[in-house]
Amino acid sequence: MKAPDLEPASSLDFIRTRITEDLQANKNNGRVHTRFPPEPNGYLHIGHAKALCLDFGIAAEFHGMCNLRFDDTNPSKEKEEFEENIMRDIRWLGFNWDDRLFYASDYFEKIYDCAIHLIKTDKAYVDDLTPDQIREYRGTLTEPGRNSPYRTRSIDENLDLFQRMRDGEFEEGSRVLRAKIDMASGNINMRDPALYRIKKVPHFRAGDKWVIYPMYDFAHPISDAIEGITHSLCSLEYEDHRPLYDWVLDQLPPFASRPLQIEFGRLNLSYTMLSKRRLLQLVNDGSVRGWDDPRMPTLTAFRRRGYTPAAIRNFCDAIGVGKRRNDIVIDVGMLEYSVREDLNKHAARVMAVLRPLRVVIENYPEDQTEELDAVNNPEDLAAGTRKVPFSRVLYIEQDDFKEDPPKKFFRLAPGREVRLRYAYFITCKEVVKDASGNIVELRCTYDPATKGGDAPDKRSPKATLHWVSAAHAVPAEVRLYDRLFNEERPEDGTPINPGSLEILTSAKIEPGLNTANIGDRFQFERQGYFCVDLDSKPNALVFNRTVTLRDTWAKIEKRNAG
Repeated sequence: MKAPDLEPASSLDFIRTRITEDLQANKNNGRVHTRFPPEPNGYLHIGHAKALCLDFGIAAEFHGMCNLRFDDTNPSKEKEEFEENIMRDIRWLGFNWDDRLFYASDYFEKIYDCAIHLIKTDKAYVDDLTPDQIREYRGTLTEPGRNSPYRTRSIDENLDLFQRMRDGEFEEGSRVLRAKIDMASGNINMRDPALYRIKKVPHFRAGDKWVIYPMYDFAHPISDAIEGITHSLCSLEYEDHRPLYDWVLDQLPPFASRPLQIEFGRLNLSYTMLSKRRLLQLVNDGSVRGWDDPRMPTLTAFRRRGYTPAAIRNFCDAIGVGKRRNDIVIDVGMLEYSVREDLNKHAARVMAVLRPLRVVIENYPEDQTEELDAVNNPEDLAAGTRKVPFSRVLYIEQDDFKEDPPKKFFRLAPGREVRLRYAYFITCKEVVKDASGNIVELRCTYDPATKGGDAPDKRSPKATLHWVSAAHAVPAEVRLYDRLFNEERPEDGTPINPGSLEILTSAKIEPGLNTANIGDRFQFERQGYFCVDLDSKPNALVFNRTVTLRDTWAKIEKRNAG
């Protein structure tokens, strides 16, 4: 294995600093081995992306390895559907575990043997207290706990009861196996925590083989040690669990490798809910269309909405890693900025009219069509140009016309001249309304000398509008997504934003988009970035708005700099 190029500790974050120190001391024989341990009880969200980038990224930086290990210790909430989507999301984000796919259930027999060892060394006992009684006996943050009356059972009695638990003799909730540590500990996690509980639920991989399942805090350190993990990276909520992590390993016969748990600050995003339980509730109660609803913060939803893996990885790199408590919230505008920056480099520019207003150019020949040159991406000249048709009847945005324009409105108005993107200057001559007084059509003229958007006399209108030719336009549905919550820090019970989704069914797009494939991303000029949705069908395209062109994060940065 090639030795990593070690940077000075002063230039690294605290995790990389610790790993560098371990390598310099030749700890673990110079190995770096991490793991990503998701629970298959939901879809990965943007918070998991930060952990993914750390676990897989650090392994790559130090020429090590990263395992994917499913923490499948709670069969009542786990599904194969979640397992499959988690793996797809990890691959989509650009990470690969090669042949290192593991499950906590792979180790159930070994973990059970570890529990037997603890019982035989008088470090664990079977407790008959009810869940409510266990909570009562545990005490509070200011009061010590009390020993269970079953804590003094003999080793032989505990071995017998634990075997009978495994054999399915007892009902759920009637007994648990607990560690025997210290009921007066200042750390509540060390007050005889549960190691095993009874769950008579089929496991999605193990079937009906087991009716007792290890708790996460017991299975986690053992699984890490079995796999030879050197650095077990966890979010900061597990900091108070680290003494238990170490205690478990201290009580067992030594493993070939002793993992080190390191905690980092979890990601909190403004206007975003990252509680998996709450996200599941939104799915189950129909508030959203599913885990992949583009308003959700899940990776599968981001993919459907048009986010790129590079944008998410860049965002995770930009926010960095630190020891931050949960009161630190990252502005969601920073994530949107990252998406916008990446799409700006790669997304093709096209013209689409979301709320069409018909424009008739009276002095343009009725039977004439021109093919005009349009730039595909000014940020990437190698992307070249395309042809867009221009004809007598066009569509422009309804918002680009005002019959009685306010002072700083520079777009089309009666008697005013504007530039059409890549085309000509036009002037509004007449407004046509229906019987209800609604504007349904504009009558305009064009200046043939301004082809391409420039005038020989150097006059320059203050506004340039996008458009599509009515005779060639392709109909499309456009879904405008906004933030799911209006509150900066949503909590349980926070209502979703009623304006988080607006569906436009009469949009018109330029004809070249009719061959677009699901997942293709574009910048609709002056509108934002959009992605072809999986609901699309031939001649019936559906587009999701990925992100607007408005850069709120840049404004925040500029204000802070000032």
